[in-house]
Amino acid sequence: MRQVWRAAEVRAAEKNLMATLPVGTLMQRAAAGLARRCALLLEDAGGVYGARVLLLVGSGDNGGDALYAGAVLASRGAQVRALLMTPERVHLAGLTALRQAGGFTTRDLPARADLVLDGIVGIGASGGLRPGAAAIVRELGGLTGRAGDRALVVAVDVPSGVSVDTGDVPGDAVTADVTVTFGCLKPAHVLGPAVTHCGQVELVDIGLGPALVGDPAVRVAETADIAAWWPRPGATSDKYSRGVVGLATGSALYPGAALLSTAGALAGPSGMVRYAGSAHREVVRAHPSVVVADRVATAGRVQAWVCGSGLGSGEKARTELRSVLATPLPVLLDADAINLLVGGEHAVDLRRDAPLVLTPHDGEFKRLAGEAPGADRAGAAARLAAWTNAVVLLKGDRTIVATPAGEIWANPTGSPALATAGTGDVLAGLLGSLLAAGLPAVRAAVAAAYVHGLAGRRAAEDGPVTAPDVASALRPVLAGLLG
Repeated sequence: MRQVWRAAEVRAAEKNLMATLPVGTLMQRAAAGLARRCALLLEDAGGVYGARVLLLVGSGDNGGDALYAGAVLASRGAQVRALLMTPERVHLAGLTALRQAGGFTTRDLPARADLVLDGIVGIGASGGLRPGAAAIVRELGGLTGRAGDRALVVAVDVPSGVSVDTGDVPGDAVTADVTVTFGCLKPAHVLGPAVTHCGQVELVDIGLGPALVGDPAVRVAETADIAAWWPRPGATSDKYSRGVVGLATGSALYPGAALLSTAGALAGPSGMVRYAGSAHREVVRAHPSVVVADRVATAGRVQAWVCGSGLGSGEKARTELRSVLATPLPVLLDADAINLLVGGEHAVDLRRDAPLVLTPHDGEFKRLAGEAPGADRAGAAARLAAWTNAVVLLKGDRTIVATPAGEIWANPTGSPALATAGTGDVLAGLLGSLLAAGLPAVRAAVAAAYVHGLAGRRAAEDGPVTAPDVASALRPVLAGLLG
């Protein structure tokens, strides 16, 4: 698991650590790691010696990091120029080091550069870029390197212009090939549209870890976490002990949702799938191992329920939803089930003691919460989780999982390929299977999103993706993941 920390927490940790170190130690550590990564990029593009490097230098420590790193590159023969955003507030010691190493300052953006080092603003910035900086950022795409290709861009800590704590991009922002961050990951590296501006994120250890206290703002699961959590059958397992998942999904109007959620559930770890709904004939025809019924009341015993995908909005759908919520079992509500929770006198009561998972996309989130997730998607998911006493999986390119206690996870495997009809149905079935197999709700949500994202990526390798492609990719992805 990787841990992610907000700017204020990082600042506090840096302050505490700097009190125990000689002045300037942290900046020198950061600059050394930054210069090393820039040098590696330049070596791959023809060498450091003679390379043209442009530093975009803001005020404060972020600009200082860029200047010290530029000094290292200049000492190795690079032609380093620094464009100072606010000359009157430049980091003087860093500027002196650059000049002593043979670097210069410039007033204008050059036409050519092999590498641009973005040190305009750091994690202490708020709001969008100032007009002058924004204008420069808009012109970066026109810079060319020695081979006539686009200049490489490296961001210092975070790309300038992104919102560090939310991952939002409120205006113009640097789009980096590589972001070199110091001490720990920040939310902009793993949340929201800022992720695409970061490029490859490289973490430089500056000794900050022990100074970070309390719980991280965001957690990011890794392959080892998912493999360790994933339920596996043992020598004495049978289909019932592995868990039975019930699916109250699909309808005569939307039988595809039933088929897709069933396909997702069958790829999961539970030993049996029971389907309850009006698409039961289609389901058993496509999936003979599934035990089917026409409604929840006659479905038989299960360990968890998935409800909502393609269920419809009529009274029959509302009755099925109420039947599912009346059980003392873990329940996942998706799509139509989420919409049925609202609606004045027809709203469904959500209060229950057993685990509950909600999996809205932005539109469903808005209907349930009364407003769109907005710029702070992680915060919005956490508020909805607290209000509903449910684990909330907010779908998106960087899916967020939030718990009622405020624990937040960001999924790192998202893919634009999943933005197609029916992939959420597959996810719901897979997640429900994990719940039935006994995995706690938050881990089930995190693991399902992780594997579902990998399946989307794998399916995209063969061309345009459909939901059945994602369902088909689940098994080979899991085979590789679980070994």
